[in-house]
Amino acid sequence: MSIIQSTDPPLLSRPVPSSTENSSRLLFIDNIRVFLTILVILHHLMVIYTASGSWIYTEQRQDGLAALVGNWFCGINQSYFMGLFLFISAYFVPRAYDRKGAKRFLVDRFLRLGIPLVLYGWFIRPLWIFLTFPKSESFWNWYSVQYFKNYGIIGGGPLWFIEVLLIFAMVYVLYRATFARDIVNPNPIASFPKNWSIILCAFLLGIITFIVRIWFPQNTTISELNLQLANFSQYILLFVLGLVAYSRNWLLSLPEKLARGWMYTALWLSVLPALVGFNFSPFPVENGWPWFQLISACWEAYMCFAMCISVIYLFQRYADRQGAVSVFLSNNAYGAYLIHELVITSLAIVVAGITFHPLLKFALMGLSAVPLTFSLSALIRKIPLVDWVL
Repeated sequence: MSIIQSTDPPLLSRPVPSSTENSSRLLFIDNIRVFLTILVILHHLMVIYTASGSWIYTEQRQDGLAALVGNWFCGINQSYFMGLFLFISAYFVPRAYDRKGAKRFLVDRFLRLGIPLVLYGWFIRPLWIFLTFPKSESFWNWYSVQYFKNYGIIGGGPLWFIEVLLIFAMVYVLYRATFARDIVNPNPIASFPKNWSIILCAFLLGIITFIVRIWFPQNTTISELNLQLANFSQYILLFVLGLVAYSRNWLLSLPEKLARGWMYTALWLSVLPALVGFNFSPFPVENGWPWFQLISACWEAYMCFAMCISVIYLFQRYADRQGAVSVFLSNNAYGAYLIHELVITSLAIVVAGITFHPLLKFALMGLSAVPLTFSLSALIRKIPLVDWVL
């Protein structure tokens, strides 16, 4: 949930010194990508130490405080961060498509998304899993019989997001080739959506999400593709809104008053989980109308819009510039996303014998795992031809 350049990226970008020096660059978007990548790393570290979600390895040392903080932190993140990733990824898709044409655009996506998806998912990840979690059989027997059965054919672990980007890119190419052949030119005088339309859109998203989760409850996965359809209402909507945002020039027309209102909304919505026990797990549908699931879906939808608007506003206003550190982080964020599962899980296993409170361990590991992951990404990008993909 966005990869290479602000003018043409699936995941993270290669920045230039300042937005004012090149009006085609949106450096605050580069910085948002870095922020979201770091948040993904911290999110999964929190899962490891507080068991507040699903991950390939957890320590299961959860106490009351760790459970409270872990569920709150991961619940807030889950409500918006991958959707925002998709929104800002989609924002640059029309321009890339128009510049390259359908064939070159699609080939580029298959190379920049497909190569890491296949190389990491089919070779690096299974070898790492086999060495990290020893098996009683040979690697080949385990790989050929068990790996794809247990971990999916493609998109294992965090790679599901790369898979989704590739799927959405193919759908976009089909749409443009069939229904919208003209070049998409941003409207310089278009205005940002009104509050009432955002509120209505969030409400409809909550209702649709609730309905979808009747058939596809949270944490149920299409195992072959490692996709959770319970979250796809948000993902599809945010990707589409990203495409519309480009044509309507929304990222450069966000009103301050509206943004600040949604910032206060995000603050109050972040407190709301305390009133329901910091737990938004849906009630089983077979037990009658799951009103709690409906409340959960609506809270998630409004939190998504509130956080997306807040993050975009704050970075646009206060982080639309880059220095040496932010340039380094931007250059290596895509690689950091790809390898973070391997890095943080291996680190957690190495220090598993050290007994600290889960939250203290999370904080210490975050301070070391984030710079290590980005540094390893930088080293990997020095390998010949790798930099061309990452």
